[in-house]
Amino acid sequence: MGLDCPTFSKVNIGLKILSKRNDGYHNIYTVFQELDFGDSITIKKADSGCTISSNVDWVPTGESNICHKAYTALKIKHSELGGVSIHIKKHIPTSSGLGGGSANGAAVLKGLSKLYNLELSDDGLEKIGSEVGADVPFFIRGQTQLGEEIGDKLTPLSHPVEGTYLLVIPDLSISTAWAYAEIKNKLKSGNILPNFTSFFSGDNFSLEIFENDFERIVIPAYPEIGAIKQKLLELGARFASLSGSGSTVYGIFDEDASAKEAELFFHPAHQTILANPT
Repeated sequence: MGLDCPTFSKVNIGLKILSKRNDGYHNIYTVFQELDFGDSITIKKADSGCTISSNVDWVPTGESNICHKAYTALKIKHSELGGVSIHIKKHIPTSSGLGGGSANGAAVLKGLSKLYNLELSDDGLEKIGSEVGADVPFFIRGQTQLGEEIGDKLTPLSHPVEGTYLLVIPDLSISTAWAYAEIKNKLKSGNILPNFTSFFSGDNFSLEIFENDFERIVIPAYPEIGAIKQKLLELGARFASLSGSGSTVYGIFDEDASAKEAELFFHPAHQTILANPT
């Protein structure tokens, strides 16, 4: 019997790109909201090493897979770790801005700790996760967190951004590397940070301040993204935004019925997902 490892997805509610770092990453300021939609991962003990399989042929099964990187990072810290067989059943599209790979890496770290009774704390798993990928630490605890620096300096927020989330995923592949390369010309020195955390101190807060800087780059290059965002608002979403650098555009609806009605407009022309905050 294998161990099922729950995985989730995320959207960025607001994303400020502050500056490029010497290590090639960028300092960011964002709110991560975890959603109850994700891939399915099963892990089993093996004699040695790490083998990966998947239900789709576009998932790498070698050392470049983030789950393999997670295993390797954990093995370096804990030599007693045995082998593992990992099966990934993909539901989250690639290059969609939903954090599918990072979520998988975090799920494997947590699963291996349980499978081999390592009894690692969340703090310990986050530290290892930061060596695997910038967004991996977020998925160790998940839920709603403020992300700073490269997204791995995390501050839990008191409650989620409630609502029914309609994710609209156009058939576009938007390179994160391209988006960061393009946005460098838009960066301003001395950016004033909006205090996102102040908007989570009560039940009634405005989402209007939450802007995704990537929209200034992505929407002119991919007008379809802007059209989807505008239509989500017209269909009743109280907030709509690009997630990460795309290609997913999401709308937050107060009523489940409204979100389902809006989904009918976009489907089947686009892949759509209804999800809720964890």
